[in-house]
Amino acid sequence: MKSKIGRYKWELAGIAAGAGAGWCYWYFVGCASGSCAITSSPVNSTIYGAIMGALIGSMFHRQPAKQ
Repeated sequence: MKSKIGRYKWELAGIAAGAGAGWCYWYFVGCASGSCAITSSPVNSTIYGAIMGALIGSMFHRQPAKQ
């Protein structure tokens, strides 16, 4: 289990940071009318942020060198 956490540490950090950023975006900016698909709900905004954070975090994931 510890090796999997170490293997995906950048992705997990990106998910946590993205979820926090998505929730903060909903809280501080949001969508007052409710017509916005992503920012009208804290759940949607948090999930979207987590997905974007995982994608950005995966950019820092190193691939093992081929021998």
